[in-house]
Amino acid sequence: MPELIVLVLDSSDQIPGVLEAWLGAGVSGVTSIDSSGLGQHVAEHGLGGDLPLIPSLAQLLRPREDPSRTLFTVVPDGFDVEGLIAATEAVTGPLDQPDTGILFVVPVTRTRGLHRRRAGD
Repeated sequence: MPELIVLVLDSSDQIPGVLEAWLGAGVSGVTSIDSSGLGQHVAEHGLGGDLPLIPSLAQLLRPREDPSRTLFTVVPDGFDVEGLIAATEAVTGPLDQPDTGILFVVPVTRTRGLHRRRAGD
């Protein structure tokens, strides 16, 4: 069964290395989006989530944290997911450590347009 692999990466500096590792592991395509987690939301807006009509000067001058990046790909049945995780952690360090990221895998019941990379691509 195809699988969706999602990596929320804390450090955007690691994106080139992760993308290179994923391509080397045989991934045929990756989508990357900016994302933010609960901690970043709380730091910027507090727990209430209400945005002030007129932000304070301190809020305007506070440097914004780099957003997290979420990378995702769908891999075909039989893909070496463990090898991909190992290649990812060779770049990020162990994902079980704080402030690295989170990776999860979800089964995909249907796909259209999923193509394996050919040798030399």
